[in-house]
Amino acid sequence: MRDKITLECTEAKAAGKPASRYISTRNKKLQTERLEVKKYNPHLRRHTLHKEVK
Repeated sequence: MRDKITLECTEAKAAGKPASRYISTRNKKLQTERLEVKKYNPHLRRHTLHKEVK
C-alpha cells in the first residue's frame, strides 16, 4: 500500500537556485492530501518547506 513520492523545495525557484528533491513513501489510503515537510536544502543551506510533486 505504500507508494513512493517525491518532495520538492518550494523556495529554491524564487531564489534562482536548483530545487532539492527527496524521495519518501506514504500510505495513500490513510493520508489523502499531499504531504508537506520541512527538509534541508543544501543549495540554500537551511531548512525549507518541501511539497509533494506528482
